[in-house]
Amino acid sequence: MKFATKAVILLAGLALAACNNPDKYASGAGVVDPGGAYGDGGISQGSINDPNSPAYFAATIGDKVLFAVDQSTLTPEARSILAGQAQWLGSHPAYNAIIEGHADEQGTREYNLALGARRANSVQEYLVSQGVSSARLRTVSYGKERPLAVCSTEDCYSKNRRAVTVISMGLGS
Repeated sequence: MKFATKAVILLAGLALAACNNPDKYASGAGVVDPGGAYGDGGISQGSINDPNSPAYFAATIGDKVLFAVDQSTLTPEARSILAGQAQWLGSHPAYNAIIEGHADEQGTREYNLALGARRANSVQEYLVSQGVSSARLRTVSYGKERPLAVCSTEDCYSKNRRAVTVISMGLGS
């Protein structure tokens, strides 16, 4: 490879690395998410003390529910959290939600993707039953591909058996 080509590749790599901000969510307040999970850029997560902010939704209402082994049935605790989510979403029609289904790392990839999908669908069905429009909700399954913790104990596995509601500004209704 010629020197000029190597230099261009090196400069491109450095430019991309400079775009990374590892402290992006450290404070949790007043963070701007340029084109990420919270919409079209320039939208603040807000403060966990602001009841209208995504940060409040995640920290105070709760953005995740847990499931038992090989189950997609909602527990009473999950229903309580989801009732709060439905109420918040009902009061904030500008927001949509993606419901992520997850599984622990036991079992095959295919089984866990299907289980994650069933978990996400259970959450979606509950939110719709509480009055949230299905047009505002999407589901995705990550199976065992995005664990919160990598481990081999039941305590750790239980954290990975979850559905997470990720809210974002809608693109219009």
